Amino acid sequence: MRIARFSVDDEPKYGLVETDDPEGLVGTVAVLDSDPLYRPVQLTGEVLQLADVRLLAPVIPRSKVVCVGRNYADHAAELGNDVPAEPMIFLKPNTSVIGPRDGIVYPEQTNNLHFEGELAIVIGRICRDLPRERAEEVIFGYTIANDVTARDLQKSDGQWARAKGYDTFCPLGPWIQTDLDVSDVRVSTELNGEPKQDGRTSQFIFDIPEVLAYITSFTTLLPGDVVLTGTPAGVGPMLPGDEVAVSVEGLGTLTNKVIVRD
Repeated sequence: MRIARFSVDDEPKYGLVETDDPEGLVGTVAVLDSDPLYRPVQLTGEVLQLADVRLLAPVIPRSKVVCVGRNYADHAAELGNDVPAEPMIFLKPNTSVIGPRDGIVYPEQTNNLHFEGELAIVIGRICRDLPRERAEEVIFGYTIANDVTARDLQKSDGQWARAKGYDTFCPLGPWIQTDLDVSDVRVSTELNGEPKQDGRTSQFIFDIPEVLAYITSFTTLLPGDVVLTGTPAGVGPMLPGDEVAVSVEGLGTLTNKVIVRD
């Protein structure tokens, strides 16, 4: 299932998407009666055209976005970093989340704002001390993320909370795919139509079961929490007016434009 969160006349709803368009600009959405993270899927019978709705971030994390740093060896190398011996974990606040086509605000405090395209996991069950062999049991589905990063602040601050945590620094979308085999899918990013990143999830240093087992060894994941799995090589700067599009094979494309706050 492709599960979207969308609005009509500013009223958020959930629905099942039918489309051949990776961004969901054309096609249909069958409306659900509630958030499928917390209640079984139940259709209302109403079907809308995607052209008549606004796709939102498919989930607003209840508590947190948990991210894995340097999970591709080529990305670690391009920034002059060693491959970590165990998963490198950091957090983004849920206030950083925006949806498809929403603007990524370029903060005045940075001069080096980067895109980082990633596969993201949406958690479906409360989990702590999760054995890696049970990882699939807690995954609700997958979506696409852009781990927007103020690279200069990341370096100067010595820790990543500000560089990764500004409002709008976690675009998610365009929907949640619940039945996708992500063991070897392509993750790619284009900036203004020019290819920049191109990797595969089979290149992860730490695979998804290991990542979830590691995270839940020290913190509880809640339904709706999101885990970003790392970015391949090719990250680079964005400027106001640029359009960045992150694609995951079999899932779709998440597109956002960089803007300046009014």
